[in-house]
Amino acid sequence: MKYVVKLGGAGLEIPELLAGSLKAIADLVRDGNQVAVVHGGGVQLTKTLKALGKQSEFINGLRVTDAETRDVALMVFAGRVNKQLVAGLGGLGQPAVGLSGGDGLTFRARKKRTSPDLGYVGEIAASDPRLIEAIWQIGGVPVFSSMALGFDGDYYNINADEMASACAIACRADALIFLTDVPGVRGGSGETLRWLSIDQIAEMAKNAIISGGMLPKLSACREALLNGVKRVRILPAEAASSLPDLTSTRVTYGTEVMVA
Repeated sequence: MKYVVKLGGAGLEIPELLAGSLKAIADLVRDGNQVAVVHGGGVQLTKTLKALGKQSEFINGLRVTDAETRDVALMVFAGRVNKQLVAGLGGLGQPAVGLSGGDGLTFRARKKRTSPDLGYVGEIAASDPRLIEAIWQIGGVPVFSSMALGFDGDYYNINADEMASACAIACRADALIFLTDVPGVRGGSGETLRWLSIDQIAEMAKNAIISGGMLPKLSACREALLNGVKRVRILPAEAASSLPDLTSTRVTYGTEVMVA
C-alpha cells in the first residue's frame, strides 16, 4: 500500500513522539508498504523568527509570510527539520531522501490569493510524482518539507497539511495520515470524534467548533478524499505505533475523516 504521513506540531518537538513516529514509518516500509513523509515545522520557525527579532502573525491558521520570513522558512523547513527526519530514519536503518517541494519540480506553487494578502504563501498548482516513485523503487522514503517552487521562480511557503494532501493525490495514496499534537477533531462538547463526514466540516467551521490550524487540516482532508485517496485519518502522535495496524485491525485512536 501507499501511505503519505504528515508530521507536525509536538510530533516534531518532543523527542519521544518523534522517535515513535519515525519507527512506525520505518515499520510500514519493512512491511512492504511505500511511504512518503511531508512535514511542517511551524513551532521551530516561530522560535527562529523570534530569535531574529521577528514576530509571527497568523490568519485563519496560515502564517503571514513576507520575503524575510519565507527565506527563514526555507532554512528551517528544508534545512534543519528536514535533515533531522532523514537522520532519524537513517538511524533506524531506513534510507530516506530529504527534499523540498521544489526538488525535481515535484510540486509547483502559485500564490494563494487571499484578503488580506499573506505574502509568499502558496498553494499547489501542479504535481509530478516521478521522483517519489523513483525513490520508492530503491526502497527509500521521500521526506518533503512544505516549500514549493512557483512558476515565477520564487519559493512559496505551503501549509504542510495542504502539501500532504497534494502529495497523496499525486501518488494515488491508499491512505493519508496526519500525525498531530491533538487527540483528533473535537466535537461541540469537546469530545474527540471517532468519525467525521466532510459534509459536516463547513457547519462546524461556521459554528466555530473548529478553528485555527484545524481549518486548513480538514480542508486538506476533504480535498484528498474527493480526489481519490481512499482513507484519511487524523491520529495523535502518541498513537503512531498503531500506524502499521490501520488496515488490519480496528484502530480506535484519532478521527477518521470520510466522504459520507
